[in-house]
Amino acid sequence: MGDEGGAPVPSPQQARAQASAITSGKAGPDTELSPTAQLRTLFDRPRLSPGQRRIAQYLIEHITEAAFLSITDLADRVGVSQPSVTRFASAVGFSGYPALRERLQAITLGTRSGGHAEENRANELQAAVDAEIENLENLRRDLADTDRVIEVGRKLSASAPLTVLGLRISVSLAEYFAYAARRIHPDVRLVTLGGSVAYDALLQSREAGGTWVLAFSMPRHAQETLTAIRVARSAGLKVALITDLALGPLADEADVTFATGTGSRLVFDSYAAPGVMCAALLQAMTDADPERTQARLEDYEQVADEHQFFLRD
Repeated sequence: MGDEGGAPVPSPQQARAQASAITSGKAGPDTELSPTAQLRTLFDRPRLSPGQRRIAQYLIEHITEAAFLSITDLADRVGVSQPSVTRFASAVGFSGYPALRERLQAITLGTRSGGHAEENRANELQAAVDAEIENLENLRRDLADTDRVIEVGRKLSASAPLTVLGLRISVSLAEYFAYAARRIHPDVRLVTLGGSVAYDALLQSREAGGTWVLAFSMPRHAQETLTAIRVARSAGLKVALITDLALGPLADEADVTFATGTGSRLVFDSYAAPGVMCAALLQAMTDADPERTQARLEDYEQVADEHQFFLRD
């Protein structure tokens, strides 16, 4: 579908691909980010609510016309209230919607508020790394209080079986966690298919004595993940969730949520912070039962040596 009399409107994925296209050579001091890339930088806030993310996505996809909309028109287009737009403007660092709209108009017209193009001293790949560094710094601050991680690690360690759930794009994180957890836990069950397959696995885990599920949900969040979490809760299982949003239906359903930022500067997301969060929970599980951990690791190393699982460095 395209604008009337104009070029086709790209999908969100296409817009990301265009904004994050890798250019050759070094970026000079006068290189200016595209309007779409500037908006992604402007709106890159890990604590935006789902409604605020909808506003941000609409502005990214419709920057040319959205920059000149009134607050009433923008709220109507997105399907939110006018106060929601005001709160969004504040959340991304502006005094109100008029100040945000002024910045949007400046970006659309190719200038900044001061009349000068913003310097960009990083290429697209470096900018993606910078965003992940910021995500890791946010996670570092969140982990200043280790009590919650330690407590959840203890509960995951005690759950036998322990179910690890990750669907669609979240499969890779779930597989990593389950692979490592099997080295230190006697019964880890990995669920990577939704629907009735997930239901069966969750119900069987509960019948076998399991008490906890560790679920992963990365953007774009799957409806079947939300359904599976609800099934787990209805069966009597507790749910710990690793995701990128502290608010929303997934976090509402989980017993414990660890919200970690994902890298969204390139066409596909990157998961540096969620990966570290996985390692932190694995460490907490290891510490929860050190004797079992030591015995299992020793047994595994013996089998690995016997069958030559790994190359000798």
